[in-house]
Amino acid sequence: MGTLFSDIGDFFAYLFNQLSTMRIVDFIDIALVSILFFYVFIFIRERRAGKLAVGVLLLLLAVMVSELANMRSLSFILSNIVQVGMVALIVIFQPELRSMLEKMGGNSVKGISRLSESRDDAKKTELIDELCEACQSLSDSRTGALIAIEGGTKLGDEIRSGVIVNADVSRYLIGNIFFNKAPLHDGAMIIRDGRVHACGCFLPLSENHEIIKELGTRHRAAIGLSEVSDAFVIVVSEETGMISVARNGRLSRNFDKYSLREQLKQLYELDVKKTKNPVKKIQGKMAQKNPDKQKRSGKGDADGDK
Repeated sequence: MGTLFSDIGDFFAYLFNQLSTMRIVDFIDIALVSILFFYVFIFIRERRAGKLAVGVLLLLLAVMVSELANMRSLSFILSNIVQVGMVALIVIFQPELRSMLEKMGGNSVKGISRLSESRDDAKKTELIDELCEACQSLSDSRTGALIAIEGGTKLGDEIRSGVIVNADVSRYLIGNIFFNKAPLHDGAMIIRDGRVHACGCFLPLSENHEIIKELGTRHRAAIGLSEVSDAFVIVVSEETGMISVARNGRLSRNFDKYSLREQLKQLYELDVKKTKNPVKKIQGKMAQKNPDKQKRSGKGDADGDK
């Protein structure tokens, strides 16, 4: 027993001695490496790189085994595959790497879109109300819509593909733009600094093959933009009138103007009454009002080629 306590004492003495010799630069070094591993973990977890990472680890394990077993031919082949494979990985995951670097270097660390500091809470609330009422009206009339609220990542490429409007956000303006006979209704509306900046914009489509097939092009474009930026994207389905929100590559569905207002208040950092699961709450309301409609909506809401 005395030997055990002596070993424990020696261990802590050694640990204290090592910590006492560490410099401030060493702590900064450890923190930076931890942040780097954190972003790599997030990158692998949220994308299709998970299985590929396992394959890379198995390949490295095979290289080590071949070298230890002195298998010269196999070791030579695998070593060259690893050298070429690192460059191939960068080429294959170029879009994902670009997205990660854009989010790391964005102006908003939390990935939250903000209005300019000169706007007070009353103007933010007015903007939110106009957006929610417009989306609810579009949902009731089953008019398709795609609205992107710009965050820290600038959407200059997408804006250049559309028409500059630069107008105040209004439920009537949004309704007119997405009217199915209007010339700009097929594209996306981009809101920048609390104003309708551009309309008729083309957004990048998501290349995620795990997205359900029933989702139309509008939803894929919303998910695609949220994958490469911190934009907050609202989609109104033309088929079912369902309101959805895309953020960080994920699509949440079954919103109404009340639950959408809560999400926008969080986005603009206003006081918000938190609900446990606003999406689930809306699903329950829809089921009570029209159970047959709820069953049909479970099949998806394809928007065709719009």
